[in-house]
Amino acid sequence: MGLLTVNMENIEKEHICCAIADKKGETCVSSKKAWLKERFADGLVFRKLNERGKVFIEYIPAEKAWYPIEAPNYLHINCFWVSGKFKGQGYANQLLESCIEDAKERNMDGITVLSSGKKMPFLSDPKYLKYKGFLTADTAAPYFELLYLPLKENSPVPKFKECAKKGEIEEQGMVLYYTNQCPHTDKYAPLLQKIASQHGAEFKLYKIETTQQAQNAPSPFTTYSFFNEGKFVTNEILSEAKFLKYLSYHGMLQ
Repeated sequence: MGLLTVNMENIEKEHICCAIADKKGETCVSSKKAWLKERFADGLVFRKLNERGKVFIEYIPAEKAWYPIEAPNYLHINCFWVSGKFKGQGYANQLLESCIEDAKERNMDGITVLSSGKKMPFLSDPKYLKYKGFLTADTAAPYFELLYLPLKENSPVPKFKECAKKGEIEEQGMVLYYTNQCPHTDKYAPLLQKIASQHGAEFKLYKIETTQQAQNAPSPFTTYSFFNEGKFVTNEILSEAKFLKYLSYHGMLQ
């Protein structure tokens, strides 16, 4: 089984790995594919194992990445995932090495990726990345780390934009920022707003639609960032059950 690059020619027929499996996820899958199609022109690469499974890496020049970072002449890894029966077979190393080689061929200064102090849902594994030579470039509240792999002797150190470092917004109540970078968000973001409304709670959705909006977002993880009363809560894409538990804990169920 080799690696396959998804592009405009084959995206309609290829499985994009992180897609929701049930029929209700079909719309979400199409929204992710539409997002990818728009990013290919910006230099995005989506490389996967030529097999149906969650084994892939997705990266893009940092100047075009949907993240509030300053990393000129770097490649930024959007998502990097190997799971299930494919773990422990060297696929993570193959995918990462393909990204490194691509960065070298483009004469990039290095590679960046969003991670955390300890392993968190939907973020790349810091232990593995640091083992592979990644260093901590910057941090943002409450737990985000911007990791980087310099490829040149004097590679500049990337950083988060100030707008995303505090983990705070001025707006009160429950607020969710999200994008179509993950196929799960188009399903769960509106669902949470509906659940909140059913229980008499205000829940505001802000869908990030452009690169500029993403690069000036109030949180490093633009794919999904949930705030409450002005404070960052989580980047984990909450299921209906987890959101109801959250509402119950904060006394918002009616």
